[in-house]
This record gives sequence, structure tokens and C-alpha cells, in this order.
Amino acid sequence: MGNILLIEDDEIMQKVVEKILMKEGYKVDVAKNGREALQKLEESNYSYDLMITDIMMPYANGFEIITKVKSEANGRLIPIIVISSVGNEDSVLEGFKLGADDYLKKPIMAGELIIRVKRLLARAK
Repeated sequence: MGNILLIEDDEIMQKVVEKILMKEGYKVDVAKNGREALQKLEESNYSYDLMITDIMMPYANGFEIITKVKSEANGRLIPIIVISSVGNEDSVLEGFKLGADDYLKKPIMAGELIIRVKRLLARAK
């Protein structure tokens, strides 16, 4: 149905989002930090259908990951949702400037996440 890379360093948040997505039938790969995320992206040749990333993480933050993904030929087409507790306007705008397609503030609502994921995946096809 859809292959999603979830990048989240908070274990509880990661498990919640993963469970929500898997319940909807999505295949979810999890990276616990920026380094793991970049490794998974390179190993898969940027073949994910969607990426969901936190902003504040060790090794590489969400902004660095978005920049890297959007600089790769195969990565440019990956829709990106940012999920973060950092909700100030500058952070939101920075994410969009770098290429994020959507932004959700923590705590997230399951229904809202699924609607946004489905919308981005449909638009990407």
C-alpha cells in the first residue's frame, strides 16, 4: 500500500505513530535518529513513498534530513511530513522552505495523521 520511513527519536511517539500507520496497512521502516535515517535512505536508494520526520533528533536533525533527501534525484519526489513539538512559526516555515509537504504538531491525532498521509500518497501517484 505504501512504504513509509518514520524518523523519530522518542520511543513512545515512534511506537504510537508506527502502530497507527501499520493498522492502516502501511509498511513502516523506523529510524531512531538522523544517522539511521540517512543510512536507510541510502540503502533503499530513496525508494520510500513517504517520509515522516521529527525535527529535534541526535546526529542529524529533521531539517538536515529534508535537505539531504531533496538534494537527491530519487529523493525529490518523496513527500515529507514533519511531526514536531517545536511549533514556532520560524521552524514551520523553515521546514516548508526546505521541501516539507506538511507539518503536524505533537501530540498528533491519529485520524488527522492518516488523512494527511493518504492525501500526500494520492498526490504523489
